[in-house]
Amino acid sequence: MKPKVFIDGKEGTTGLRIYERLGARDDIELLLIDEDKRKDTAERSKLLNAADIAFLCLPDAAAKEAVSLIENDTTRVIDASTAHRTAEGWDYGFAELSPAHRAAIAASRRVANPGCHASGFIAAVYPLIAHDVVPADGALTCTSLTGYSGGGKKLIAEYEDENRDPRHKSHRIYGLDLHHKHLPEMEYVCGLLETPVFVPILGDFYQGMATTVMLPGVDAQVVHDCLAAHYAGQALVTVAPLGGDEPVIYADTLAGRDSLRLLVCGHEGQTIVTALFDNLGKGASGAAVQNMNIMLGLDETAGLTI
Repeated sequence: MKPKVFIDGKEGTTGLRIYERLGARDDIELLLIDEDKRKDTAERSKLLNAADIAFLCLPDAAAKEAVSLIENDTTRVIDASTAHRTAEGWDYGFAELSPAHRAAIAASRRVANPGCHASGFIAAVYPLIAHDVVPADGALTCTSLTGYSGGGKKLIAEYEDENRDPRHKSHRIYGLDLHHKHLPEMEYVCGLLETPVFVPILGDFYQGMATTVMLPGVDAQVVHDCLAAHYAGQALVTVAPLGGDEPVIYADTLAGRDSLRLLVCGHEGQTIVTALFDNLGKGASGAAVQNMNIMLGLDETAGLTI
């Protein structure tokens, strides 16, 4: 019998991308809600409880409500919202971080899908902390350049409006209170003792992401060797040769793919690590489908574009 899968919030950007990855597959059964009932609590509850795997592509409050509607101990949940990424009883859905993370996802009933900016930061920093290349109490700085699709339908419409603010053609820095919603999972997952200084930047392009962590006083070769060894053999996370694949980095290089690539660049103890990926791929929907594959014991790259 094929596993039954329900996407609660299929109409949003993340939900639609998950649906695109699952729609053509014949190894699962997609449970679909009638369009006129997609906000009907009783109908949602029915489908949530009928599913083997439920994706939650909802605002935080609605995601918490959805979990409360599940009345059985068989429906397994992958939450794409921020609601449960540091919550007790939830496993963090980034399998490549360690064998323990992968095993936890495989056995889990509740998986929190990582945030997009957080995915890039954690991919770079977690191994460096785990292997004592960077201290947990170090002062880390990170900037992350993203396409506007990560902001959802409202921001997409704003950027694609022919009468948009002309300043949108220039990148814009936001989150100026330095309290971005992804910071708690960055700290929690990496085991940091100090909050990173993190500044996201929105670019005038649809999708793609380049998240860069600055590591002053750390040798680039040591960083590269650590990351290359840590991610050796992984299908969806790779490490470029030291210095990167070319002398420049374009944030949309991996747009349309579900993989992530780390680039280590440096000079005389000044090092940066940039995670290149698609904010809608390994930063959201692709990661969610990968987690589903692992939970169901399937090829983890099934339905994904590497």
